Amino acid sequence: MKRLTAYGFLMLLLLSGCGAQLSPDEAQESIQVIAMDTAMLITTYGERSPAAAYACEDTIRDLEKKLSRTDPDSEVSRLNNAGTLEDSESELRSILIQAGQYCQKTGGAFDITVAPVVAAWGFAGGDGYRVPSQKELDRLLELVDGFAVKGNGQTLSLGPGQSIDLGAIAKGYAADKLVGVFQEYEVPRGLAQLGGNVLAYGDRPDGTPWRVGIQDPAKPDDQNAFAGVLELTDAFAVTSGGYQRYFEENGKRYHHIIDPATGYPADSGLTSVTVAAGISDGSGAMCDALSTALFIMGEEKALDLWRHWDGTPFELVLVTEDGRVVVTEGLADRFTPDESGGYAYETVS
Repeated sequence: MKRLTAYGFLMLLLLSGCGAQLSPDEAQESIQVIAMDTAMLITTYGERSPAAAYACEDTIRDLEKKLSRTDPDSEVSRLNNAGTLEDSESELRSILIQAGQYCQKTGGAFDITVAPVVAAWGFAGGDGYRVPSQKELDRLLELVDGFAVKGNGQTLSLGPGQSIDLGAIAKGYAADKLVGVFQEYEVPRGLAQLGGNVLAYGDRPDGTPWRVGIQDPAKPDDQNAFAGVLELTDAFAVTSGGYQRYFEENGKRYHHIIDPATGYPADSGLTSVTVAAGISDGSGAMCDALSTALFIMGEEKALDLWRHWDGTPFELVLVTEDGRVVVTEGLADRFTPDESGGYAYETVS
């Protein structure tokens, strides 16, 4: 489960009975949406705040109907069940194209066809959590191949026996769509928290950046425990970590982020990865996909990919098992450590 705590939400503004007027930039609507297996909070400003907020909800629910693996009528479910899908709408085709690109760019660390393996562990619902046998994993790993997902003409197809799960990219894709809604409704500023995906649009009403806290993975139940705080304007930030969704068996903890290469929960030396990028076409989906992939890849490979990335620029905050917080240089002046966590902080270039 991806989880990032955003704070700095302003309380809903109250109009006094004496007829006080608010400037358009101060008008605000804040709504909670339960969708994509996530509690979401959307806050909009401007004269068209209410319409913008509910248009965001409509956008999210429309995407959920198309992309949910658990909705039997969704495009994803129909593709999974039949192996092919004719006359697919553009949403699924678009997200599959992006998923394929990140599969290639991360050397397979991001792979939506790992879905059967994830399900075998019980993280996709069903009969509950369990540790699959090695024999079962070996059989399911034969189905993991993101490059077998094809789009030919109007037909989308999977390899034999494959199924996909878009949970590691769909909310980022949705956040990209919310940017378009904000623009359509002339929202001057807004903040959308879609689980661990945060969209900081514009700045706060006082002109300062939005402040987004990165949950301390060592204290997942303490909502006020942070590894640090980011200051963001016109940016996405997505955090992935194994600290929120897991089960224990025979004294060992198993989290939900499955390494497509091994079939086991990733053992990379990281406890959380935050990816941040400025708003541009598709950067929300990019941050979502990369936060999962880089968690699986581990610190060294994650930083190597960051240094040699040839796409939309992004920055990182890595929290390691050995008690360090590693911040890439592009975030150094926008990141404030929380010294109470006991981490050692370092900036890398």
